[in-house]
Amino acid sequence: METRIVIPLQALGLEDIPIVGGKCASLGEMIANLSKAGINIPSGFAITTTAYYQFLRHSGLEEYIREQIEGIDFDSLVTLRRAGQRIRQAISNTKFPHELSTEIISAYMDLSREYGQDITDVAVRSSATTEDLPDASFAGQQETYLNVRGPAALIDAVRNCFASLFTDRAISYRQNFGYDHFSIGLSVCVQKMVRSDLGAAGVAFSLDTESGFKDVVVINGAFGLGEMVVQGAVSPDEFIVFKPALNGKFTPIIEKRLGIKDKMMIYGESNDQRTKVIPVERGNQQRFCLRDKQIMQLAEWVCKIEDYYTQLKGKWCPMDIEWALDGLSNELFIVQARPETIHSQKEHHTITSYAIESKTTPLLKGIAVGDKIASGKVNILFSLDKRVTEGTEFKAGDVLVTDMTDPDWEPIMKMAAAIVTNKGGRTCHAAIVAREMGIPAIVGCGNATEILSTGQDITISCAEGDEGIIYEGLVPFKETSLDLRELPEIKTALMLNVASPAMAFQFSHLPNKGVGLAREEFIINNYIKVHPLALLHHKSLNDASLTADIMQLIRGYDDEEAYFVQKLAYGIAKIAAAFHPGKVIVRFSDFKSNEYYNLLGGKYFEPEEENPMIGWRGASRYYSEKYKAAFALECKAIKKVREEMGLKNVVVMIPFCRTVDELLMVLDTMKQYGIERGRNGLEVYLMAEIPSNIMMAEEFAAHIDGFSIGSNDLTQLTLGLDRDSALIAGLYNERNPAVLRMISMLITAAKKQHVKVGICGQGPSDFPDFTKFLVEQGIDSISVTPDALTKTVKAIHEAEEMKEQIPYV
Repeated sequence: METRIVIPLQALGLEDIPIVGGKCASLGEMIANLSKAGINIPSGFAITTTAYYQFLRHSGLEEYIREQIEGIDFDSLVTLRRAGQRIRQAISNTKFPHELSTEIISAYMDLSREYGQDITDVAVRSSATTEDLPDASFAGQQETYLNVRGPAALIDAVRNCFASLFTDRAISYRQNFGYDHFSIGLSVCVQKMVRSDLGAAGVAFSLDTESGFKDVVVINGAFGLGEMVVQGAVSPDEFIVFKPALNGKFTPIIEKRLGIKDKMMIYGESNDQRTKVIPVERGNQQRFCLRDKQIMQLAEWVCKIEDYYTQLKGKWCPMDIEWALDGLSNELFIVQARPETIHSQKEHHTITSYAIESKTTPLLKGIAVGDKIASGKVNILFSLDKRVTEGTEFKAGDVLVTDMTDPDWEPIMKMAAAIVTNKGGRTCHAAIVAREMGIPAIVGCGNATEILSTGQDITISCAEGDEGIIYEGLVPFKETSLDLRELPEIKTALMLNVASPAMAFQFSHLPNKGVGLAREEFIINNYIKVHPLALLHHKSLNDASLTADIMQLIRGYDDEEAYFVQKLAYGIAKIAAAFHPGKVIVRFSDFKSNEYYNLLGGKYFEPEEENPMIGWRGASRYYSEKYKAAFALECKAIKKVREEMGLKNVVVMIPFCRTVDELLMVLDTMKQYGIERGRNGLEVYLMAEIPSNIMMAEEFAAHIDGFSIGSNDLTQLTLGLDRDSALIAGLYNERNPAVLRMISMLITAAKKQHVKVGICGQGPSDFPDFTKFLVEQGIDSISVTPDALTKTVKAIHEAEEMKEQIPYV
């Protein structure tokens, strides 16, 4: 087989990597073994490394190439670029051997006939023998040529692929990783094009690319050919699917995020212009590039591919996949698949976290890549040839700010402290390289090159969720490492308070028994951004500005209700997926009227209260005719998460419920809107934060599955003080004997009624001695913020180990 010039893809397998490279071998492996599972993969053929070596020998270029590389000073980009350009020009000017071109053209004509065409359209992709391997990510180091038609164009594309083995970035990359430039052969993959220029295309990963969380498929896509997504020329749509619920019973799409798809790449009109970029019409910009059914089909395929490679390799093998939707047939295709090479090699027993110590006003925001923080001087480059300030060289430790990157930028990128781009999404070139190099990046900022200035000191933070933030100046930050293996074992269930869905996957690596508190207010405030009643009734308010803002927010959704329900459901589902199958206790909204007032449109629906802290909040809203329609949206979101997405580990919690009668009214209202305690295993918890909850604990317990102590409000109402008042702040103390006695009474009553009781207030996070008291009282679970996990575990362990108990009450 080694002497063959051309081999059909279906005749190849992974054992053929030495002669056809990872790309061709992987495609052959999938065609042979996964086509029967219903996965569509376009046909094609591989031009083996034999052709590349014969081309080099026939041209007599090998010695010349060696001399050029030996003359490179790898600390000087100028010498690298000069040598690379000379090598590529020499290859491009060399005539292709007749015996090679004849066999390649014959295979191409056979492929054309297979598709019923005289000269079919093909993608011509380089497939290096070190590319797409689990221990080295060479993806994107060589060139791809799309919509190649006809024998002459094909041979030109193949020769250009050979030349691309010596692009500046490829030479630099091999040098950086210690690969011999001549031990790497180049194969070329010739594959039938999918007409995604009339449909959509993108990439998919069988894990979360930022945290390494295993249980999701992350899909990025845009209209037109997939190069725009890979290059980062557009900010793509993003879809996240929860793997464990992919069983045919549910639709576990746990996030859909509309991208900025203002451009698309389509077929050009000649071999001189094989592709061209055109604007996307406004209507398409505001809709998702895939329908739910297509998202599900693609996610199922990604899981099948991951399962196959995992079994083949005998260890977990997450995959990085390119997909295309044919606009003519409306069929999905997988056009490439390679092992993911970053998170699959990481161990998660060591957790390193980063935190800004003193925040300033953000200059700019975008999509966070990684979870680190870095500072440095801005260096704006619009191209590799021209700098904003002439004569300004890029120095190690600068922050690279640019419109977008491509593989040619990699020698500069590896010098950067951080990367900021105007365009791109989480799977664009800049994001992939930044992860690989372990440096933070913020992509898709929109106008970073306009807002920032060369020489300006900035700090970029990717440690605050999926939104990356750029701060003015060199902002101090701290780095903390924790080896989870050093934490002692404890018996008390330790849960986490998780506010941000964006941080959930990252926090899932921490030791936990689920989520003790997920607050809807965070999701509503940060993701939905508008008062629910304003969403439902804005058209009757005669406020054109409000209506315009709302119509902008709901782009991509069927209507206002769908926007609220789906956005809330996605936020809840992301947290529930991260901690599945652990219990995730979601508290219904508990905004006070002054907080609701500040939401978009809130002024039309909120009263002015003298003391909102003890006013119209929590349970009293849910059954009220003035708010009931908004609470219905929350119920529908919970129903969607549990019954459509399959995340039945979600538990609901009712806050600030003053009386048993009020509890019964809330339960009845929930039932009206499709969620009922006990149905499909739904549990209902009650926040224990009002003295009446303690005094009437046995009566409340008859209608719920558990209590969760809200120590902040319980302290406020037990001591009769306003926790927002600075005048009496010194009296506020969660460890006051009266508060401790309340908690002790509740735990006793709950145990008597065989009802679970936990705590989700701030106290255990702040005070280890308070944690010890709770353990001594026999509390079932303690839920703390992730940053307090270490000290809380140690406090619980110490309390459990104590032989003599300290009297608190």
